[in-house]
Amino acid sequence: MLLDVYQIIKRPHITEKSNILKNRDNKYVFVVDKRANKSEIKKAVEELFKVDVTKVNTLIMHGKKRRMGKNEGQRSDWKKAIVTLKKGEIIKELEQA
Repeated sequence: MLLDVYQIIKRPHITEKSNILKNRDNKYVFVVDKRANKSEIKKAVEELFKVDVTKVNTLIMHGKKRRMGKNEGQRSDWKKAIVTLKKGEIIKELEQA
């Protein structure tokens, strides 16, 4: 499967927990395409941000059930990637000013 790097990496997933991972363990969290595998995610992050990736962990996040009045629906499932960078490297675009 040939996906563009911009199709693989959708956006950074910024939460309190992801900020703790970034500061403590040099790990960055991204929302990625569900069809992308670990090697494709690694290549995409290295190409986009010009960094060395040492490890990629992925997990499927299941969509939550939501209600609007008496109507019930479900959010879509999505894939999250936790990318570990080489020691001393950072992604400047994702650092807070």
